[in-house]
Amino acid sequence: MEESVNMATFPLIGDKAPSFKAKTTQGEISFPEDYEGKWVILFSHPADFTPVCTTEFMTFASMADEFTALNTELIGLSVDGLYSHIAWLRTIKDKIEFKGMKNVEVKFPLIEDIKMTVAKKFGMIQPGASDTMAVRAVFIIDPKAVVRVILYYPASTGRNFAEIKRIIMALQKADAEGVATPANWQPGDDVIVPPAGSCGVAKDRMESTPDDMYCLDWFLCLKKSK
Repeated sequence: MEESVNMATFPLIGDKAPSFKAKTTQGEISFPEDYEGKWVILFSHPADFTPVCTTEFMTFASMADEFTALNTELIGLSVDGLYSHIAWLRTIKDKIEFKGMKNVEVKFPLIEDIKMTVAKKFGMIQPGASDTMAVRAVFIIDPKAVVRVILYYPASTGRNFAEIKRIIMALQKADAEGVATPANWQPGDDVIVPPAGSCGVAKDRMESTPDDMYCLDWFLCLKKSK
C-alpha cells in the first residue's frame, strides 16, 4: 500500500508573491500595497516563546537599520495569536540578553496567523515537519512583489542573517548592473558579466578584453565592482 504524500504549495522564484491582509503587532498591513517600491523579507517561525526563534528575532531586530538602509522591510509570521506575540516581544525587550544584545525592541510587524491563512499561501505549513507550526521559511520579495529567493530551515536550525543580508545586496547589485555574483561574493568583490552570446563575442573577449574586465575563459569573465 502506497503512503500518501502531503504536498505543500507555495509561490516559486519568479512568481508574484500572494497578496494578503493581516493583523500584526504594528497594526493591520496589506501586502503588497503597503510595501510598494520596497524589498521585503517575509519570514516565518514555529512559535513564540521558543529559544531558537527568540535568538532570531533579537538578531533581526538588531539589524533592522541595516535592512532599512537597503530599502528592505521585515515582516515576521507565526500561527500564534496577537497577545502571545506582544507578550513574547515584551519579554525579549525586558529580560533577554544574547551575544551582547539586550533591551532589543522588535519594531517590524509580526503577523497573527491563527487560521494559517498567510502561512498556507506561502507553503509555510509543511505536514512532514508539523501540522500546527510554521517551518522557518524566508521569502525575499522585490519591489515589484516578485519572489526572488526562497529559503527553508528546520525547526532546530537558526538562520544565518548575515547571509540573508548578503543575498539582498547581491540581488540589488545584479539588478542595478546586469551582472551576476560569484561564489562567496561580498560587496566590493568582482562581479561576473553575462556570458558571450555568440562565437564572435567570445572570440573578441579573449583577444581584446576591455580594461575593466578579465576572462578566465570565454564563458567566464569578471569585472571590478562599481
